Amino acid sequence: MNNGDNLNKLWKTYAQNKDPAIKEQLIVHYAPMIKYVVGRLGMHIGNNADHEDLMSYGIFGLIDAIDKFDFNKGVKFETYASLRIRGAIIDSLRAMDWIPRTLRQKSKQLESVYSDLENKLGREPSDEELAKSLSITVDEAQELIKKSSLMSLISLNEYLEVNHDAAFADNSTEQNPEAMLDRKQMQDMLTQAIEGLRDNERMVVTLYYFEELTLKEISKIMGVTESRISQIHSKSILRLRTRLGKYRSLLVI
Repeated sequence: MNNGDNLNKLWKTYAQNKDPAIKEQLIVHYAPMIKYVVGRLGMHIGNNADHEDLMSYGIFGLIDAIDKFDFNKGVKFETYASLRIRGAIIDSLRAMDWIPRTLRQKSKQLESVYSDLENKLGREPSDEELAKSLSITVDEAQELIKKSSLMSLISLNEYLEVNHDAAFADNSTEQNPEAMLDRKQMQDMLTQAIEGLRDNERMVVTLYYFEELTLKEISKIMGVTESRISQIHSKSILRLRTRLGKYRSLLVI
């Protein structure tokens, strides 16, 4: 019997009797997923949270996923669990008021100023122009851009998956014409926004959100430091948020 067969047998047995010993085996088997999810969230979080704390929050998400997963639905557990793990980490950060209210206010001001300058200039404003309009130094503007990216986990694909969580048990959402049209509009808007990015920004967004690589992996592919990838990512987030109109509120943690 191969590993896949053994895993299926574990799930079938656990679905029948909820044996704690089998649950423990499932937790051990899927535990590496937590490290992967934490690694991807590192693009947003950076050094602003303790790695071990994030891993601990992720464990709770994995346990929750195992408890609530319906093996008989034929849905891939990894997809379901990654959302639960990610959600548990973000919920824990929310509960700690991880993002100060002052940062939320400054981020909104940054986004508004950026959008106004872009419309006025007909191009992307420079950091110097942003700084002048915000009455702060260039270094402060760059730091604000970086910190503002902490407020966004901007994968619309992940947002759609989270909001279709019920679809794991019920496909009615997919059959709802209005929901399908809204989803199509979001996908079209995201595609247009990404196409408007610079080449290096578009590559970072593609590798991170669509190829699902970590910050470290993207750094190796593009041949620049992880710090530089974070800078590119932060700027791309700011540009995307100003282009997503009514959907940008969906991108805030």
